[in-house]
Amino acid sequence: MFSRALIFLALLFIAMTCVITAQQQKNRNGDDFKIALPVGISRDLWRQRIPADNPMTPDKVALGRSLYFDKRLSVDGTVSCATCHDPANAFSDHSVVGTGVSNRVGTRNTPTILNAMFSERLFWDGRAGSLEEQARQPMSNLLEMGMKGDDAVVARVVAIPEYRQTFKHVFRDQGITIDTIVKAIAAYERTQISANSPFDRFFSGDSGAISEAQKRGWELFKGKAKCIECHAFSQGSPFFTDFKFHNTGIVAGDMRPEYLDGLAMKLTDPLAQAALFAHTKDFTELGRYLVTKQPPDIGAFKTPTLRDVELTSPYMHNGSQKTLIDVVRFYNRGGNANAHLDERMHPLNLSEQEMNDLVEFMRALTSDDVLRQLQSTSPQTRIPVSVVVKQP
Repeated sequence: MFSRALIFLALLFIAMTCVITAQQQKNRNGDDFKIALPVGISRDLWRQRIPADNPMTPDKVALGRSLYFDKRLSVDGTVSCATCHDPANAFSDHSVVGTGVSNRVGTRNTPTILNAMFSERLFWDGRAGSLEEQARQPMSNLLEMGMKGDDAVVARVVAIPEYRQTFKHVFRDQGITIDTIVKAIAAYERTQISANSPFDRFFSGDSGAISEAQKRGWELFKGKAKCIECHAFSQGSPFFTDFKFHNTGIVAGDMRPEYLDGLAMKLTDPLAQAALFAHTKDFTELGRYLVTKQPPDIGAFKTPTLRDVELTSPYMHNGSQKTLIDVVRFYNRGGNANAHLDERMHPLNLSEQEMNDLVEFMRALTSDDVLRQLQSTSPQTRIPVSVVVKQP
């Protein structure tokens, strides 16, 4: 009888362990986190991009949202994540390049965070490998939020009473650290998904969802214009980007393309890091090379998503192209020649009508959900800076 009881207890323990393990796996994958995913993005696709060490919970997302909009995370209390990545501008801005604390002008155009969770490398040069890493860098960047390192960020958050309570609730014994701060922000960013566009409905079988001009643009996009070679699209990766890095011949101002090789040579100097910070506006044009130090990456920048692209002007990493038709004309002429130009760059010989059809197609990639958010969002009142949490 005693041995049977032991066997029963052992089986019960195993069963409970399996249930707990299954629940942990469920939490890790976001199965129990309720999110209304748009047409065009499957739950499996979204779930695969949730890291094991940062599961999704409603309270964590609420905390991340508060941090995202909180200007107190900048050195002078004037800049938040949302200052540049503004929901009222499709989580971007309309500046040529970003502007940070004390009106310090940055060096690159602000990319949207919509669908950023699906990218394996973040920033134009791919220097961050996760949303957590991406969220961490701007707070300590002198041109952005200006805090003097991670410790200063943590001290600022610790000094805010409502955050002390909230972090204790969300992260339990982990407390307020730079890791928990960026995990919360990243969790919020993983809820910012864009699809449900006229194109998505067309691709799902509604032939009337887009105009005839947009249909012609789609055929050009796949065919003669060859846009899809870099702005890749498939059901398994419906983001209109290959997430890779290419030199298309975009350079800042009047910089000659061959000047990039000279800049790359300077980075071999022992004083390269000092030079890099002293001449950021020039060195930033080296793009992916700054990260990899591989010659093929000189002047290469990440392929941006085309979803909601009509809402995120100006374009290119340096904001040099004001409109979509400017972008199409740039590619139609084959970009700007330089020693590292991507081999796929060449004149396309598109007519004015064909270029206009391509622009019309890109407008079909605007999410109805994002448009509604733009129409209903006030930059001053959209989100409170504090979080009300349920007591455990």
